Amino acid sequence: MRYMSTRGQVRDLSFKDAVMMGLANDGGLLLPEQIPAIDTTQLAAYQTMSYPQIAFDIISRFTGDDFDQNDLRDLIERSYATFTHPEVTPVSQQDGVYILELFHGPTLAFKDVALQFLGNLFEYLLEERDEKMNILGATSGDTGSAAIYGVRGKDRINIFIMHPDGKVSPIQKLQMTTVTDDNVFNLAIRGTFDDGQRIVKETFNDLDFKANYSLGAVNSINWARVLAQIVYYFYAYSRVQPETGCEKIDFSVPTGNFGDIFAGYMAKRMGLPVDKLILATNENNILSRFVLNGDYSVGDVVETLSPSMDIQIASNFERYLYYLLGEDSESLYGLMESFATSKSLQFDGQLQAKVREDFDSLTVDKAATVDQIRDFHQRTGYVLDPHTAVGVRAGERLSDPDVPVVCLATAHPAKFGDAVQQAIGQDPERPASLDGIEQRDSRCELIDAETEKVKAYLAQRAR
Repeated sequence: MRYMSTRGQVRDLSFKDAVMMGLANDGGLLLPEQIPAIDTTQLAAYQTMSYPQIAFDIISRFTGDDFDQNDLRDLIERSYATFTHPEVTPVSQQDGVYILELFHGPTLAFKDVALQFLGNLFEYLLEERDEKMNILGATSGDTGSAAIYGVRGKDRINIFIMHPDGKVSPIQKLQMTTVTDDNVFNLAIRGTFDDGQRIVKETFNDLDFKANYSLGAVNSINWARVLAQIVYYFYAYSRVQPETGCEKIDFSVPTGNFGDIFAGYMAKRMGLPVDKLILATNENNILSRFVLNGDYSVGDVVETLSPSMDIQIASNFERYLYYLLGEDSESLYGLMESFATSKSLQFDGQLQAKVREDFDSLTVDKAATVDQIRDFHQRTGYVLDPHTAVGVRAGERLSDPDVPVVCLATAHPAKFGDAVQQAIGQDPERPASLDGIEQRDSRCELIDAETEKVKAYLAQRAR
């Protein structure tokens, strides 16, 4: 299996080199040159396999002969041994809705599924190559803590995580800033998540700086992040299909950065029998506007009850656009250059029709989010976090009543206690990992959202 950039100037990379490169050196995003297929026989076999076994089968198709199979199996098993549920990502049926619980990892969010694996993968590759790495990442709330927990204390890695000051939930901030290992650096930037994402891309596009400081990427610009997320779509299907007898199922995905739903799109291209991929957004609905109207234009970031989706520029959108344009790197490059200056793209009717073959979408505002948490709790006794509530609302509104819908539960409700309290009048139950978190020592530095200032900070503290 070899890897290439969406922009066409980087090709023929091994899986290991693709992981270490992160953002492609031509500014594009890396993708496999071929998409492996999962046939119906293998789909049926997943019904009796554990999560780590399914993960190994899928991930190994993307690593090819670049990886010792026993080493890869060990990496995967160690990554998911940190989860508190024996099924890793269990499916809970609630009043006809299937909830895929992705929050049983160390930081109670779906990002753990990918970043526990990526942290161990980085450690393995750095040891193999006798190298060191400085990770630079940006977070809208969950990626940061998941990445930090994935690499904290690892000898060959320093990690620098930016979050928008005052724009993540209190628990999200504490999960990052109370990790005080010597290799962890938290930066609160005076700006938005989009500013942090811009700083990451501008820094990685400085190829001399990237090489001199051995930069590594944990944001979903890194292909390994998306790859690990593909797995739980197959896992969910393997549990829901036998129970329902339906050959196709819908997935509803709350997303702001397009990475989580892009993993579902890749699963579908691999052969997963998906009827609809439902893209659920909050008021920061650039992705919904794209799906429904062909309008991908940046607006101001609105603060919502689901802050991890308070994003206007989706970093994984380019990967989907590559396939939408028929894998035409030249056309893609032209569009991305235009977007860099205009902050707007408009798509014609023919392309809009293709998009709507892949996705449906709904925008769910604050009031609807609160209503969904309250109504679902009254019906089932189950507590949704606000991001999951956005996905459940869209899933219930847009799915076919004769087709099962799996809604991705992207975070534990305890991470967003204020929103839950507002909806149901009581605090969600806290997992043991959050006990006493407000009293722990913390460390964080405030910094302007300027690329050169962040680069200087990293250079002074790099490995």
